[in-house]
Amino acid sequence: MKRRIAIIGASYLQLPLVRKAQEMGLEVHCFAWQDGAVCQTVADRFYPISITEKEEILRVCRQVGVHAVTTIASDLAVPTVNYVAAQLGLTGNDDRYSAMVTNKLLMRRAFAEHGVPSPAFALVRVTDEGVVASDLAQAEALPLPVIVKPTDRSGSRGVERVTERRRLEGAIARAAAESFGRETIVEEYVEGSEVSVESISWQGRHHVLQITDKVTTGAPHFVELEHHQPSLLPPGIQADIRTLVPHVLDALHIAYGASHTEIKITPDGRLFVVETGARMGGDFIGSDLVALSTGYDYLRGVIEVALGTFSEPVTGEHHYAGVYFLSAETAWLKPIIANAVKGTDGVVAAEMTSNELRQTESSADRSGYLIYQNDNGRLQLR
Repeated sequence: MKRRIAIIGASYLQLPLVRKAQEMGLEVHCFAWQDGAVCQTVADRFYPISITEKEEILRVCRQVGVHAVTTIASDLAVPTVNYVAAQLGLTGNDDRYSAMVTNKLLMRRAFAEHGVPSPAFALVRVTDEGVVASDLAQAEALPLPVIVKPTDRSGSRGVERVTERRRLEGAIARAAAESFGRETIVEEYVEGSEVSVESISWQGRHHVLQITDKVTTGAPHFVELEHHQPSLLPPGIQADIRTLVPHVLDALHIAYGASHTEIKITPDGRLFVVETGARMGGDFIGSDLVALSTGYDYLRGVIEVALGTFSEPVTGEHHYAGVYFLSAETAWLKPIIANAVKGTDGVVAAEMTSNELRQTESSADRSGYLIYQNDNGRLQLR
């Protein structure tokens, strides 16, 4: 009889995970709202249950008799994954710390407690009466510019850089509108380059797989337009990053599975941890780029962790890989993506998801992508 795995979430983000699990001979049970659930026609069983309904998902998983539960690229699914795993005695991170890895405020406090270098911050709450005045006063004490973001969202939703105090309250209100709890975090803006770090952990032992260079829209929303692996940072800084990340994961009690850590590097080489997700990075970073650049099947690794059959990763290949995203800011990409041929010029995949090119305020505003792999350096499209 096939082993059964529960995958929490069924959007396009989870599709590579569903296909990988089936390739491994597993019976896939997917949980999500039906709207946008592209995996419902691919998974062996689909249940139209919100990924936050952890008790109902637990009931079904217990009835089905799943052998593993996991997700990728979704912060919102992480508490349900941890809860179900804990209740069924499956491999997963300690459910007591689920909020710490999904709430930016609790994460910042954990960083401060464990000496993880991260930006100074203030919590600002918004009620029906408006922005809480005492919270706003603490935020205004931070030196400008600052970054405003919801405490409990990802994908650059509600993120804004503020350079004038008169615009701060409005930015907080906009971020709070994106927050489930109507809470925002206002943090000092760290000047410098940004990378993300993909890792996988087993029994508290952490393996850094790859460091990804980012290109964003810049101020005010900082939505990613490009990701490239491997990083071109100096070897010494990359070594510092690989030393820092395990300390970050320990501070957040991440002992199992994938993680995605975002780090800013100042011009003088100091590191500041922006945030960490207890899941694989989105934007094709985890699902595609890590395997393309290192040869390590990251998706398989995540599933093996959930099944309790993990083997240490081997990253013996060395290629260049990356993704370009189409939007109004990158309109020059449109004819390239439209005419791209898989297998030529390093193109691994290319797709137009919309003919409309929008100004990018979150990752949901992008209209297409091109993924590449190259042995001669980064693929330069312009």
